[in-house]
Amino acid sequence: MTMKNRRSFVMTMLGGGLAGSSAAAFAQGTAAHVDEADDGAVALGYKHDTGKVDAKKYASHTAAQKCNNCSFWQAGAADAWGGCAMFGRKHVNAAGWCTAWAKKPG
Repeated sequence: MTMKNRRSFVMTMLGGGLAGSSAAAFAQGTAAHVDEADDGAVALGYKHDTGKVDAKKYASHTAAQKCNNCSFWQAGAADAWGGCAMFGRKHVNAAGWCTAWAKKPG
């Protein structure tokens, strides 16, 4: 491989990597929302609205427990939807809840 071809190859790969990271950042901002019927959501008892959680089934749940005050919440306090470590790339509702809820430190 000549120096010119190697340089072209490296520049092409770098350009592709930057475009890929930009696409990932854009995709993160438009992530799909968790569906309450998804297997993972059902397994964790996820609800979009903490007020709709079955109190008999989840006796330790309180209305004050919401996704946006959970340690797994990955968005700003005022965001309506945000990432959650429990649901990968899908977003959960700030007013939601699941059995993985853990009080945010502080």
